Amino acid sequence: MTEEMNAAQNPDHAQGHYGAGDIQVLEGLEAVRRRPGMYIGSTDYRGLHHCVYEIVDNAVDEALAGYCTDIIITIKHDGSVEVQDNGRGFPVGIHPKVGRPAVEVCLTMLHAGGKFGGEGYKVSGGLHGVGASVVNALSSHLMVTVYQGGKVYRQEYNRGKIEYDLKIIGDAGERTGTTVQFWPDIRSEENPDGVFDPNIEFNYDILKTRMREMAFLNKGIKIVLRDEREGREQERVFHYEGGIREFVKFLNKNREVLFPEPIYIEGVKNGVSVEAALQYNDSYAENLISFANDIHTPEGGMHETGFKTALTRVINAYGVKTNAIKGDDKVSGEDVREGITAVISVKLPEAQFEGQTKQKLGNAYIRTLVDGIVNDQLSTYFEEHPATAKTILEKAMMANRAREAARKAKESVRRKTGLESGQMPDKLQDCNERDPSLCEIYIVEGDSAAGSAIQGRDSRFQAILAMWGKMLNVEKARADKIYGNDKLYPMIVALGAGIGDEFNIEKLRYHKIIIMADADVDGSHIRTLLLTFFFRYMRPLIENGYVYSAVPPLYKLTRGKTQRVAYSDEERDRISAEMRGDNPNVKIDINRFKGLGEMDPHELWETTMDPEKRSLRRITLGDAVKADEIFTVLMGENVEPRKEWIEANAKYVVNLDI
Repeated sequence: MTEEMNAAQNPDHAQGHYGAGDIQVLEGLEAVRRRPGMYIGSTDYRGLHHCVYEIVDNAVDEALAGYCTDIIITIKHDGSVEVQDNGRGFPVGIHPKVGRPAVEVCLTMLHAGGKFGGEGYKVSGGLHGVGASVVNALSSHLMVTVYQGGKVYRQEYNRGKIEYDLKIIGDAGERTGTTVQFWPDIRSEENPDGVFDPNIEFNYDILKTRMREMAFLNKGIKIVLRDEREGREQERVFHYEGGIREFVKFLNKNREVLFPEPIYIEGVKNGVSVEAALQYNDSYAENLISFANDIHTPEGGMHETGFKTALTRVINAYGVKTNAIKGDDKVSGEDVREGITAVISVKLPEAQFEGQTKQKLGNAYIRTLVDGIVNDQLSTYFEEHPATAKTILEKAMMANRAREAARKAKESVRRKTGLESGQMPDKLQDCNERDPSLCEIYIVEGDSAAGSAIQGRDSRFQAILAMWGKMLNVEKARADKIYGNDKLYPMIVALGAGIGDEFNIEKLRYHKIIIMADADVDGSHIRTLLLTFFFRYMRPLIENGYVYSAVPPLYKLTRGKTQRVAYSDEERDRISAEMRGDNPNVKIDINRFKGLGEMDPHELWETTMDPEKRSLRRITLGDAVKADEIFTVLMGENVEPRKEWIEANAKYVVNLDI
């Protein structure tokens, strides 16, 4: 009976393996260090730079509130970053509920900040109150200095824990603001409990791209970025009085624009600030970038929907009014956005983002509000600038005719190929597996390489699609040319997800799309053409991490019956030394692979296709603005920007096969 009573009163003990004592309660910032990816996305370079953005966002919030004009970000020689602003400074008074200085509360407690209500901030990007405290938790050391009320206050922390109480260290005079300096907790042999991946460091170019963007979005604010590391000293000042108008000009700098100055729209309603700038160029690509409270929203949201709806309506209304559009011959949203470069920025209280990643703005009322402001101001602009309005309308109507041609081309191809019955291209050697998550397709240039790949593959899950001849440069072509192209259309059919507005990732037949081309100039050209196509017409493939580049070996090293391969010059030299061993005079035959077609099926499988041994390079979108610029420069019509880019990057060229 006693044993039964004990079991009833202590069921955990009765179960034997999982009890109340096994439930962990993480206190303070311990949860952040235990699961950093939940707060900053990753512990690689992306998460590292995200820490800088979190601190800078606080300074920018001060600017949005009207109290900050200058922000200075400095990469220090000791691996730390310092962010300095001239805002009001973190509050230093005692928090009424916690009984500790407010600056300490913000830096040591999650979900503590001035953005949850009250009068601290009307508009803010950082809504969750986790930014500064998360950075503190993930830093081996952090020092905050506050200039406020004529005094200089300072406090330091070690992995989020207080080193000493907030103290006055001097007189501030008239100066106000906050300086935060932090040393990210990077894992190493000496620091095995560190958070961030070993050997990573701050990248000036990554920070430069983001800081330039922030300056564009907040006209008048001056952001200075410095690198004080030895041998890498540099400084950039970002200060744009024209705001997003200058952003649009920057995005269009390598394109032929249809009118010189961007159209600018600005309005405030119900406490919401709306800005939009747009300009058309002679390309066929749509480049629409949106922000909410300075946070990039790559998946769009209600502000984008409102802008698109108003743009389509106004252009159609102008066409009807001028008799250029008759009857029901309306141009579609897709038509009016061909060749547009536009930036939309809204600043609103209580922004609702869909998901912690803040990819999409969800506030429903914003759609109607943006629609109304854009409709009214764009209609007025068209009345006052009829020549520009006519240019935009003609561009849209030409796109409409091309879209109709594309539809007819697609239908024609469908009839010819029997697409509706599921017929696959002749050049496709499909795999047996039908679960897309387990399937991969190799897009291989040349019949000889494709032949080796077909013979060497694992047909259970590996498909091979052979490409041949010169591919179409989609940067210079409309959709009707793509549907009729004998190189691209078989690939569209094989992948199964469509292109452009019809693209549906749910229909994708392979979750690994691997470009396999030679490691020479021609191979690089083919990869660039394919990536341009994916970027312009199937961007979700890249966004979801489905596109890869195979990394074939460059060298085969032979000693007697022993053979090894090397993927770089450095690896060649290392392997060569290993194969010589204690005999430096032994002969090692080193052969450079001229192309994939030189490899027999077994070699190709062993080096490039075997999931256990191969190297794949995942293609990431990275910064969309930068990616768009590079594709425009490399594949566009203008020769001069391409020449400048090649001259600037010639020093980085490797494996040039000439």
